[in-house]
Amino acid sequence: MAVVASQSLRLRTARVSSPVCTLLEPTSHATGSFQPSQTPHAACVPPCSQEDDHSNQRTRNQFRPRNATKGTTSYQLRQYAEATLGGGSLRKIVRLPEGEDENEWLAVNMVDFYNHINLLYGSITEFCSPQSCPEMKATDEFEYLWQDSENYKRPTKMPAPTYIEHLMGWVQSNIDNESVFPSRIGVPFPKSFPSMIRQVFKRMYRVYAHIYCHHYPVIRELGLEAHLNTSFKHYVLFIDEHNLASGKDFWGPLGDLVDSMLRSD
Repeated sequence: MAVVASQSLRLRTARVSSPVCTLLEPTSHATGSFQPSQTPHAACVPPCSQEDDHSNQRTRNQFRPRNATKGTTSYQLRQYAEATLGGGSLRKIVRLPEGEDENEWLAVNMVDFYNHINLLYGSITEFCSPQSCPEMKATDEFEYLWQDSENYKRPTKMPAPTYIEHLMGWVQSNIDNESVFPSRIGVPFPKSFPSMIRQVFKRMYRVYAHIYCHHYPVIRELGLEAHLNTSFKHYVLFIDEHNLASGKDFWGPLGDLVDSMLRSD
């Protein structure tokens, strides 16, 4: 399938209703990136309550996919990706198509992963409440703190659903920001784009980690296990292919699972 490059409109997506927060650059353990206390676990599948009188009141409609306009570069790149994925080769799908702009490919895939994670988390929001998940954790060994330039200038503990809502709002604000995701032909991506992409992938990973470590039984009950595993493996291979991981604790408690996925492909 031929992929039309460069001379069509760039990524432009429909807005969704979620909060907008401007997140600071990645920080160290001391300033709130995450808090590892011991060696990470291999695979996190602890039990979680499937009955909670204080279930999350957020509606699933707040977690819905964005669309790319037919005829745009992002649309055609996505068609290429979906056709490749249909062939069963995850390693092939993550590679930059010949002749394509790398930043464009990173941007398209970032939005697709944002959609995947929205859908996955949206399927279990009623089981992830401030009462069941009072902190944003992936096991008790890794805790993720929130920080932004407006309301949370210091790394702040918060319930998992609140953290995830802030995170997804921040990703949305970047996607909707013309200076970060230019839509006009001939307007280049900013020099800061690669570092922003790394930040986004690092933080979106934390949603996968929380789901695996605290809501895996629910995922199985809903029949979404294969979808979660395929989505996460796709995510892992994309990060590996484009060297988006940074730091020895990037994968945290899912390190062994990630190693297994990389070896098996």
